[in-house]
Amino acid sequence: MTRRKSAFFSHEIELEVPFFDADPMGITWHGNYVKYFELARCALLEQIDFGYREMERSGYTWPIVDMRVKYVKSTTFDQKVKVWAGIVEYENRLKIEYRIVDSKSNVVLTKGHTIQVAVDIESGEMCFCSPDVLTEKLAK
Repeated sequence: MTRRKSAFFSHEIELEVPFFDADPMGITWHGNYVKYFELARCALLEQIDFGYREMERSGYTWPIVDMRVKYVKSTTFDQKVKVWAGIVEYENRLKIEYRIVDSKSNVVLTKGHTIQVAVDIESGEMCFCSPDVLTEKLAK
């Protein structure tokens, strides 16, 4: 898959659309694409040793405050797809872009992004700059 021009770090997973993600016509229900983004995001964050448990241990949660999904072409039951996730911003917020493509043809099926912000667990306050722990993880 083509790497996005501005990603600081990226990761790709491959999956097969399961039966239970499809409607009676075999087309993937639109809400499941968010799940595919999440699977790729978790794999990406684990690659930099900053998965959700590590985030919590660092004293911060990172809720999603904005998300965009652009459905380009439907996926179907049994289709193999690649889901690419790349960190494109991290200084003040964590913005991750996504691309879902057909594994055989590399045709773009879905694209989007999520934006997460750091929230101090103890105070419950949103941070206006990403904590140093994220920058340190990305520098490794």
